[in-house]
Amino acid sequence: MPVPRVSVLMLTFNRPQFISRAIESICAQTFTDWELLVVHDGPNEEIAGIMEGWAAKDARVRYFRRLQPGNIAQANNYGLRQAQGEYVAILDDDDFWRVPDKLERQVRFLDEHPDHVACGGGAVCIDLEGRETLRYLRPEEHTDIVRRALLANPMVHSTTLFRRAAAEQSGFYDESLPGFQDWDLFLKLGRLGRLHNFQEHFLAYQIWEGGGSFKAQRGNTWSAVQIVKRHGPHYRSYPLALAMAWSYYAYARLPLGLRKASFSILSRAKKSLFSPK
Repeated sequence: MPVPRVSVLMLTFNRPQFISRAIESICAQTFTDWELLVVHDGPNEEIAGIMEGWAAKDARVRYFRRLQPGNIAQANNYGLRQAQGEYVAILDDDDFWRVPDKLERQVRFLDEHPDHVACGGGAVCIDLEGRETLRYLRPEEHTDIVRRALLANPMVHSTTLFRRAAAEQSGFYDESLPGFQDWDLFLKLGRLGRLHNFQEHFLAYQIWEGGGSFKAQRGNTWSAVQIVKRHGPHYRSYPLALAMAWSYYAYARLPLGLRKASFSILSRAKKSLFSPK
């Protein structure tokens, strides 16, 4: 097959009930010059069966099974080393793209703006029944993005398209961090070139207790402290960002029941707080 322009990277571990929905949203894109790399960590045989079916049905789907699980950064970097495309898009296995021309518009934007290294968009949060609970955007222009980038992740990971060469130059995802490796990557990319966020809700983002955001809270909050310290000299609002990072760290160590009861509310509040006004 000819080399695709876009490599879509998807990690999967133990959520077979959602993965076909995510893949179908890729297949529905008006831009068709892509490959999908699904990196499967772990022993779930149902996922293996689903992916073997997809690979047989569509030659653009490439399935990689890693029997020895690693952290998210290791799995992402493994996928990036297999990628052939000039651009890389990300999609989590429990989310899906809700805008059919997402890739087409993002590829056109990066083609026309060589000074930009990545672009993303907004998301609509849904519950397990598919009901909308919140929608949010990130700041649009590079100046506004980097002004707030140390306070919260400036890009929604599963909405992004970035230049593979720039990600390689930045060292890809940091495998030493237990979480928030995407935030660290975008802060590194923001020092190499410009960032952009479309003011459209490209993604349906599922918030639930089985999602990675809830499960990885403790590792994520420790990573937040390290990331803020690491990038503090290069971005604004360092004292406030560090105070916020330590407060997240303390919250993640509260009793499990309290965190479960408050996670969705606080997650929605944070997303709303850091959306452009």
